[in-house]
Amino acid sequence: MTALRKLAILLLVIAVGPLVGSAKADPVQETMKSWLAANANQGTIPPGTTITMQNWQQYQQYMPVGMIEFFKGTYFWKMPPDVSMPVGPTVILPLPKDYIAASEKYGSQTQVVHTPDGHMNVANYVAGMPFPNPSDPDKGYKILANVWFPGGPYLAVLSTDSGLASFCTADRFNNSACTRTSVVYRQLAYNWAPGVARTDPQASGAWFSEWLMVEQPEQSRYTADLTLFSQDLSKSEDSFVFVPSLRRSLRLSTSARCAPLFGSDMVHDDQRVGYNGGLSAFNAEYLGTRKILGLTDLTNADGAWPANYDMPLGWSKPSWGPWSLREVDVIDVRRVPSEQAGYCYGSKIMYVDHEFYHQLFEEIYDANMKLWKVVQIGLQPATLVAGEEPAPYGGGIIETYWDLQNDHVSHVFTANADGKTDGLRFDQNVAPEYNNISRYSTPSGLMQIMR
Repeated sequence: MTALRKLAILLLVIAVGPLVGSAKADPVQETMKSWLAANANQGTIPPGTTITMQNWQQYQQYMPVGMIEFFKGTYFWKMPPDVSMPVGPTVILPLPKDYIAASEKYGSQTQVVHTPDGHMNVANYVAGMPFPNPSDPDKGYKILANVWFPGGPYLAVLSTDSGLASFCTADRFNNSACTRTSVVYRQLAYNWAPGVARTDPQASGAWFSEWLMVEQPEQSRYTADLTLFSQDLSKSEDSFVFVPSLRRSLRLSTSARCAPLFGSDMVHDDQRVGYNGGLSAFNAEYLGTRKILGLTDLTNADGAWPANYDMPLGWSKPSWGPWSLREVDVIDVRRVPSEQAGYCYGSKIMYVDHEFYHQLFEEIYDANMKLWKVVQIGLQPATLVAGEEPAPYGGGIIETYWDLQNDHVSHVFTANADGKTDGLRFDQNVAPEYNNISRYSTPSGLMQIMR
């Protein structure tokens, strides 16, 4: 080999070398790969075990990433020294029979379609769980679709008559405030419940509506928020707000999806199942299936009121009920590349219960893929259909959003001020005045506030 040729090869290696392996590693994917590898060989936790600061490392293979960080004390929000997590048996509760029947009848015809613009969508969906046995290809997206179409009540109400929803916030200086709201959530299409129209005649193209109105504090009373989700899953949600001082409603721009909801750490795109914007606006990668500790039996949720949280973290107290091992499917949910610019989140890791497809834990990363928020969701079973066993969820719910970048926290829950989660009414138990689509599921209904 001539000296000239050697020099040419050397210059080529120097020129090309920096390009080889130059693709920037994805910190979220790297974190999750390490977590999955460390928890590959899982056993079980004997019921009756209590996890504390003294023994938590023995059980960290059953903890999601955010929970491990709290025990490590990495951030301002960290486990209190007296943390106590009793572990009970894993109880598998069935979904409603008619939801299962609809899933079995229509699930085989539901398909994931890929569109030319890089989006995915769900075709031929009728009712029930879209993909009863999600598998490749597109397994992550199928799991996401199952979360999107849950087997819960078709009408859920919190009101001044029974109990309200609460958005309570706190910061590192222990400043706190609570906003209490009435709530009317309604499924307008793809219904599976017997005696309920598959698509309500008044649906007007929507399949789900979320209506919330501030009841306390007085100075914010009557502020209301309405979100409508389109039956066309390629369309973004429509959001409206009623402003009492103007005595009129306003349609929110798409940029408002990242605005705080009632001053909390929850944004509009965190409502209901943890992402809005139309199902086709997101991709989801399946990362693996593992067992984690979940809070799925709020048998005594008196700890829901902030005074009964284990502070300063705001962790659940043993009185709420035991933790249990739950098998979860872990997915990485991101907005499609063409719509990522300007979006509030870069990635949302969702730990989705493998039995009933509701997330139990989340880690949310900002646009730069830096861990931003940790979310824990506690569920209370409920008897949705008379004569059937309680369903895994449909009763009370507690969601906690820890903002790790701003040392802020929000507790969102359905308990009354006395700490009892008995304020939720659903389906046939809803008072007749709230079973009103025109009032609570349409923009014109907002104009009836304060009349």
